[in-house]
Amino acid sequence: MGEKTMPVTGGCLCGAIRYESTEPPNWVVCCHCRICQQAHGQLFDVGVEFPGEAFRYTKGEVTYYQSSPWAKRGFCANCGSPVDTWYKDDSDPIVHIGSLDHPEDWPLERHVGIESKVPWHVIGDDLPQRQTDVSKHVEAAKAQEFYSARESSRLGG
Repeated sequence: MGEKTMPVTGGCLCGAIRYESTEPPNWVVCCHCRICQQAHGQLFDVGVEFPGEAFRYTKGEVTYYQSSPWAKRGFCANCGSPVDTWYKDDSDPIVHIGSLDHPEDWPLERHVGIESKVPWHVIGDDLPQRQTDVSKHVEAAKAQEFYSARESSRLGG
């Protein structure tokens, strides 16, 4: 693939948000799940996960939307560009490959969430594919939220 640009840098469309990672990504995946489709208005999203201890914002403040009980999604309040996703209890951010200054340095490794892939979209590579069954995760998260709220109420919380 050749020499990769380090540190890895990127940001939003208008430049109000900038970030960098001093370490290479943990992984690069294409997610076809329904949540990613709706969050990005696209058929899929390509996410790049960085080690949290190597990642930092160098300019601006990201605005967050709690998109599920287990994840929040960041975007630029000025231009609306999606920037990152953070999962509950995980310190490794996922940024969107299109926000990287050099996306060409980090090739796709696999496809996930293919149970929600739009049928007429053909995946034209031989990369591994796996299902994520987001609906199962949503139901489990809702059940946990319900249980936690019920326990808190019972305990006087």
